[in-house]
Amino acid sequence: MRIATRQSKLALWQADHVAERLRAAHPGLEVVLVPMTTQGDRVLDRALAQVGGKGLFVKELEVALAENRADIAVHSMKDVPGELPDGMMLCAFLDRADPRDAFLSQRYPSFGALPKGARVGTSSPRRQCQLKALRPDIETLLLRGNVETRLRKLSEGEFDAIVLASAGLNRLGLASHITELLDTERSIPAVGQGIVGIECRTADARSRELTAALNDRTAELCITAERAFARRLEGSCQSPIAGFAELSGSLLTLRGMVGSMSGDPLFRGRVAGPADSAASLGLNLAERLLNDGADKLLEEMRAEATS
Repeated sequence: MRIATRQSKLALWQADHVAERLRAAHPGLEVVLVPMTTQGDRVLDRALAQVGGKGLFVKELEVALAENRADIAVHSMKDVPGELPDGMMLCAFLDRADPRDAFLSQRYPSFGALPKGARVGTSSPRRQCQLKALRPDIETLLLRGNVETRLRKLSEGEFDAIVLASAGLNRLGLASHITELLDTERSIPAVGQGIVGIECRTADARSRELTAALNDRTAELCITAERAFARRLEGSCQSPIAGFAELSGSLLTLRGMVGSMSGDPLFRGRVAGPADSAASLGLNLAERLLNDGADKLLEEMRAEATS
């Protein structure tokens, strides 16, 4: 089994983790990594929105699948676009790690303790939107690069604070850098945040069968709702969109957000229903926010992106 993966430490950790799980589920299976650098890894001086969006982290991996240079690709699900190329499918999802955003600062003990005008680094329009909604007085600045690069920029004083995904910090053994975890009410996570997903060719029955042993049903139901929500909104990479689902028994609760980069306006909502109606719940919440006014906001952002 050949696993296509990005070459960052976090991506390699995730691919190694999948490899270990596959070997444990299928004794005797030989699993090898096929590391590669994506366009998203190479272009670090501009926001992702300006160079093609999060899909730049997965495109080269999908080409490797299409050309049969790899059997599966391992992704952070928050980086996977809503629509996959023809002939590709998501075949398994690992159990979700901590989905919360992490606030990191060497000067201030919490997000609330930041002074007026504090410089906060983030690469995410979703985070920028929600941080500005909470604190319109702070300045949000572009922060790109791998986790280690972002931590270095913080330590060198380029920012008063930065915000990263706690899941990645935990996986890399860097949780000690976290100053405060932002609860999911203050900062709704990105669609798929904390979930590792596996992609394969739709026609590849062998890969589908081998990876099925790794699939976590709870993660699958949650991300089904979240991705249905995001797809219906048809947001671009410039659109601050958040979607986070939680399963309790057979009840699935989905919270979502659409906002502007300034944090005003911002539309939030919540739906709950049977877990086996995950996709419908996502669509229902998206329709509700669109009807509340998010449709006009998204149209304006799409117009700005093409102008």
